[in-house]
Amino acid sequence: MIFSQERHILRQLFIDAWAKYRAAEALEPLEKVIATVVREHPEYHASLENADTALDQDYLPELGQSNPFLHMSLHIAVREQLAADRPAGILEIYQSLLNKYHDPHNVEHRMIDCLGETLWRAQRAGAPPDEAAYMECLSKAACSS
Repeated sequence: MIFSQERHILRQLFIDAWAKYRAAEALEPLEKVIATVVREHPEYHASLENADTALDQDYLPELGQSNPFLHMSLHIAVREQLAADRPAGILEIYQSLLNKYHDPHNVEHRMIDCLGETLWRAQRAGAPPDEAAYMECLSKAACSS
């Protein structure tokens, strides 16, 4: 299965980056990004340190399970969007959220909720992600209390 192979490759990248970080080895730029995100999620450290289980684990939302690899990948995606201000205006929304909540990690989680929903809807529709809907979700998050 192609998906299975890609899933293993992505997960192995996280596992390896975390192992190298913990061993104080030199990290490639992407590994530094991954290690930073992993460091911010101590609840996932045990999973990453048990590679045999982590590579094949299925995480079922209907059982209340969160996929740590998906979650951390969404953090990285949001950070890349912010670095490029793409979609246009996302950096401004981020700043508005940061002014409101004063915690970059919390703000990313609010943004990840919108990104995850946008990606889920696209997958269900068999269509590309709706950038306008994503930005609308982010704008609502910035305006809500």
